[in-house]
Amino acid sequence: MPQSKGITIVGLGPGDPGLITRQAWDWLNSVEEVYLRTSRHPAVAALPLHVRKQSFDAVFEEDADASAQYTQVVESVLDAGRRPQGATYAVPGHPFVAEATVPEIVRRARAENLPVKVMEGVSFIEPACSALGIDLFPQASLIDALALARLHTPSFPPSAPALIAHMASRPLAVQVKNTLLTVYPAQFTIRLVYALGSGAPQTVDMPLVDLDSFGKFGSDCVLFVPTLGEGASLEAFQEIVAHLRAEDGCPWDKEQTHHTLRTHLLGETYETLQAMDDNDPAGMAEEFGDLLLQIVLNAQIGVEEREFNMADILNGISSKIIRRHPHVFGNVEVDGVSGVLQNWEKLKAAERAAKGDEKKKGLLDGVPLIFPSLAQAQEIQDRAARVGFDWDDIEKVWQKVPEEMEEVRCAETPEDREKELGDLLFAVVNVVRWYKVDAEAALRTTNLRFRKRFAHLEKRSRETGRSLMTMTLDEMDEWWREAKQLEHQEDV
Repeated sequence: MPQSKGITIVGLGPGDPGLITRQAWDWLNSVEEVYLRTSRHPAVAALPLHVRKQSFDAVFEEDADASAQYTQVVESVLDAGRRPQGATYAVPGHPFVAEATVPEIVRRARAENLPVKVMEGVSFIEPACSALGIDLFPQASLIDALALARLHTPSFPPSAPALIAHMASRPLAVQVKNTLLTVYPAQFTIRLVYALGSGAPQTVDMPLVDLDSFGKFGSDCVLFVPTLGEGASLEAFQEIVAHLRAEDGCPWDKEQTHHTLRTHLLGETYETLQAMDDNDPAGMAEEFGDLLLQIVLNAQIGVEEREFNMADILNGISSKIIRRHPHVFGNVEVDGVSGVLQNWEKLKAAERAAKGDEKKKGLLDGVPLIFPSLAQAQEIQDRAARVGFDWDDIEKVWQKVPEEMEEVRCAETPEDREKELGDLLFAVVNVVRWYKVDAEAALRTTNLRFRKRFAHLEKRSRETGRSLMTMTLDEMDEWWREAKQLEHQEDV
């Protein structure tokens, strides 16, 4: 079975030479030379003695970018495959399971009509499933440890189990642990499977927080992460909402439309803001969930009406965020927050131009008219400031307040007075903005404080059997000061 021009890619299995397929073994006995992805594989020692072995271990030991290492291996195998005698390339496990070089070699070879043949092999997945005693189907995720370590949050849904391959070292385990801890509790039980290539793999359970304390990491070590719970992912939540809208679902949910959900969306938004103002983490988690329900419900209606779906929503906002943050995802340099905001407006203007917006929307057209007036005023001022339409110091901002107060005093008609009062409020909001305070939140906090103090007045009046209607302002002011003192004691 002599080899000719082209590339034969062979899977060596997970490690035990007995797991090399008959096809692969017969081929390896027929050739004189083998290129090895790595010589540090238990099956390599069992290869026929007459076979010359050349490994790429030195390439992967170089202090270079992983993509550059893969490119070097791909080019070397392709060069060898172009020779009259061709080349055999042997990789751990299955050639198309967790082996980045093989798909690129096959793609490049086929593009230049270079013959390529792939011989199957047992991957790391099969012995891992045997050691774990589980069937990974139908929902488990498969991910490479190195790919996961580069992320800030896991790329798979926690409502399904995951198998993480190539837990090769302790430093890599630290990075994997930190990524997983953004979703999973510190004491969440995980399971490591190691010595996969020995024919007798072992398992050990431990809390996630202790992952990097394990002492037997290697390329034949994998991590199994159980499900965090059926409702722990956006996908699982979408299924719940879809069921609510299905034929056997909830009558109320089935009747909802984008329009009828509008008031609920607004209400949940304000309840969320209340939890944020109260600095209540448990309340925020609950209210964010209620707010998410409104988004997913509208997405489900969009699916049913064939308008849009959740993938459209997520793809749209992901693309927009990446496009508008070239200083994070590209090579653009900006000077601080002000530079970010100015560049943001330039990018938005470019997007409008690319869309050929016939209405020629201006900078302020994106501020929703339905915004509360204080929030709308502050957003208008923020956007104008991004293009330089702003005072250069806060003293000039302050000067506008007494000027507007005087114009209120001088107004001669109710219509003029209303206009000047609006200007005064707008000027005050500008002061608030310069102090980097949210005007809407500040006034909402003041309203809550006033309500609490006034409730104290009503409570004291009931305790004394008096009516507020019959009391003087000085008498009520005494209880008001008492309410303020109680607030101060609570703060302390």
